[in-house]
Amino acid sequence: MTRLLETQGLTAFYGDFQALFGIDVSVDEGECVALIGSNGAGKSTFLRAITGMIPARGQDVMFAGQHIAGWAADRIHKAGMAMVPEGRRLFPSLSVEENLLIGAAGKRPGPWSLDAVYELFPDLVAKRHNPGTALSGGQQQMVAIGRALMSNPQLLLCDEISLGLAPKVIKDIYTAVPKIRAGGTAILVVEQDVGQALAVADRVYCFMEGRVTLTGTPATLTRAQIAAAYFGTTEEAH
Repeated sequence: MTRLLETQGLTAFYGDFQALFGIDVSVDEGECVALIGSNGAGKSTFLRAITGMIPARGQDVMFAGQHIAGWAADRIHKAGMAMVPEGRRLFPSLSVEENLLIGAAGKRPGPWSLDAVYELFPDLVAKRHNPGTALSGGQQQMVAIGRALMSNPQLLLCDEISLGLAPKVIKDIYTAVPKIRAGGTAILVVEQDVGQALAVADRVYCFMEGRVTLTGTPATLTRAQIAAAYFGTTEEAH
């Protein structure tokens, strides 16, 4: 596989507070990688750092063959990285379809269009003219994912997309993952639900206190290893 994203020694700060310590993470083209860990482990901070939302210091960040450390967030987005943010963040004054069309503003070529998003999430078809916030939580999450896909990203970043949703709705949302990957899009998903992360990911990284404490494949990682990585042991699996 061709390497799509790679960080080497990634550090990040909020003012004087260091939030990430020497993070090495990679994602190959078409791959699904999960970042797991408890609240405050640094998972969302990692996404913000690689997308240019907070400064990343003293390291190399490679994306699609380019050094992107220090790039502005909009430039990184145009290069082919799109975020599904925690909390969905739809525009309340816009309809479902208008929210989706905002994602296509960069006009990157690719397989994702309104028709393709509606085929992926048929529940949205009847709601297309409704306000984006006049939907269930699960439907709002579908809009947020669809909006990101409309930019035709090479890498889709999903930040806690199951948060606050019922188990059946989470299952419906994650059913879309293989279909998204079938179009050639790689996925990096931040997920607190370990079982869900292991079910969809090719590889998993566990974060704790801004460091990677475990990495491996779902087939090789044990529940005991994952629990230890959550709570303080730095055992690593390959």
